[in-house]
Amino acid sequence: MSLQHGILNIGIVGLGIAGSSMIPAILEHPKVRLVAAATRNKERLEKFARDYNVQTYASIEDLCKSNSVDAVYIATPTELHAEHVRIAAESKKHIIVEKPLAISLEEADQMIETAEKNGVRLIVGHSHSFEPPIQKMKEIIDSGELGRVFMIHNWYYNDWLYRPRTPEELKTELGGGVTYRQGSHQFDIIRFLGGGMVRSVRAVTGVWDKSRHTEGNHTVFLEFEDGTAATAVYNGYDHFHTTELTFDIGEGGPVIKSTIYAQARRRIKEAKSRTEELALKTAAGYGGNLSKNYNDSEKHYPFFGLTVVSCEKGDIRQHPEGLIVYGEYEKYVVPIPKEKTGRYNVIDELYKAVVEEEPQVHNGQWAKANLEVCIKALQSSKERKELYLNHQVPVKKR
Repeated sequence: MSLQHGILNIGIVGLGIAGSSMIPAILEHPKVRLVAAATRNKERLEKFARDYNVQTYASIEDLCKSNSVDAVYIATPTELHAEHVRIAAESKKHIIVEKPLAISLEEADQMIETAEKNGVRLIVGHSHSFEPPIQKMKEIIDSGELGRVFMIHNWYYNDWLYRPRTPEELKTELGGGVTYRQGSHQFDIIRFLGGGMVRSVRAVTGVWDKSRHTEGNHTVFLEFEDGTAATAVYNGYDHFHTTELTFDIGEGGPVIKSTIYAQARRRIKEAKSRTEELALKTAAGYGGNLSKNYNDSEKHYPFFGLTVVSCEKGDIRQHPEGLIVYGEYEKYVVPIPKEKTGRYNVIDELYKAVVEEEPQVHNGQWAKANLEVCIKALQSSKERKELYLNHQVPVKKR
């Protein structure tokens, strides 16, 4: 694609937590420019226009009419992804859409077909296989220095279910609950490290709090076509936290040492209504009084729970300075300089796909395969049996 001065102009659709989190990566990339935003929240839009001096719109339709926008980052609720991807693709805009890609495989197919029909690139992220430590794990695996992979595990215990949530985030049928929203991270990590081709799934999910009636935990066993075994364990009920096992470093990269046990669970139980909870969620979005300063970089790469890869000749896990490798006769740290974030890698993958025509790893087919694991995990739990997968794809070489 021919771009003016080789610059890719991006507009953001949705200025909640996800949309706000991507801003620093867009600003940091030397070949990408933030030119527009769209959201229904008038106060957010006005503040965004003041802060960045860009075009602002009340809808994705209006934003996509702009000739100055080459690509859009869609950070809207999951149930809107299919329609918003259609609008962007038919306007000939390249697309980054948040995970999970869609609610159903049928929607995923429609999105992929629409993007291909209109000749635009579709990237799905941010998901945690974009993070440099996971990328480095994959590099070590592919080098063969530790032999073949036999086991991959990601275990994450946190307070997900008791963070302020919008109504759709607590409705499984709209893509809510931990299996859709957080399993999509776990399965992305595991499939990326294992080569992508998962053969079968056996899962048990749990809905333990009737006041928040969606999946708050799951235990998922995955078997790859080559026999590699993997588990994804997630518990968002705010009791034990895996930060106790990950050097006190949390998902965004901060050091977390809360002095109040079950702080999130206590706070959400004190909310008098869902309206009050929604106000807390809104306050955490762009310009809200509970929002973080997304331009302040964390000192560490994020730990999405505890990830351990076991190979013939050693194990790998994350370390505050990068990775720690437990080899046959020695244990050593592989440092990873903190130069690029996972979100930067999302923007860079889109840029390279559009401008340099590099193959995409995190394309629609990849995201559909992750979505299939989410759907089959929920079905497996309901039917209490192992289920086989039909839409898996291998990791593409870049």
